[in-house]
Amino acid sequence: MYGFLRSPRWIAGLILVATVTGVFVALGNWQLTRHREVRLDNEVFAARLGADPITLGVMLASAGPSVDSLEYRRAVATGIFQPADEVLVRNHVNNGTAGFHVVTPLRFDEGTILVNRGWVPLELDTPPIEAAPPPSGTVEVELLLRSSQPIPPFGRVEPEGELDVVNRIDLERLSEQFQDLAPAWAQLVDGGGSAGLPVALDAPTFDDNGPHLAYAGQWFLFALITLVGAGFLIRSTATKPARRKYKT
Repeated sequence: MYGFLRSPRWIAGLILVATVTGVFVALGNWQLTRHREVRLDNEVFAARLGADPITLGVMLASAGPSVDSLEYRRAVATGIFQPADEVLVRNHVNNGTAGFHVVTPLRFDEGTILVNRGWVPLELDTPPIEAAPPPSGTVEVELLLRSSQPIPPFGRVEPEGELDVVNRIDLERLSEQFQDLAPAWAQLVDGGGSAGLPVALDAPTFDDNGPHLAYAGQWFLFALITLVGAGFLIRSTATKPARRKYKT
């Protein structure tokens, strides 16, 4: 009844079905792995965010070369803002309005850290931003540390020279104009000035594990459809002679 499966055409078809099914299953497993990785990252970042802040100098010293371990850690720092050296980060939106993020260097005992103090509208395009000044003198601030944002492989390259406006907070590039730059930048949490401009940035949340689980289900469904379709075709081909004999 199923002797036709030994024909070269059917053998090639079955090999193709097995290959396609294997690819779909592999893609589904890869999406499951990505889901687990994202969930683990979210758990780690949420734990870091919930921990008590540590003095910035102590945190940087303890991290050493492990810069990634600084991501989403809370720190407190005492220093002096340097508004004359502010940098704007373009292409940021607040409530549907285009603008910039204001990044102000904070000079502390161990060096300088770039602090993203928040959003300002597009018309405030020339630093230092007089409409949104940082507090003067020595201040104590709470910070949320973030990793550098290097230029992607096909991203826009920053021009040479000192920069007033940038596309991203690329610490390697900005270290050309700041001395003793910390290996992380920071989002301002508390201690940056008034309730007006700049508009404070929202605290990050880590309750979204992404679409990977849904994508995995889709790939496994494609694998099942492939197998069911192949089984239906085999069954249909095997019963054709029987149907013709019955009709005769």
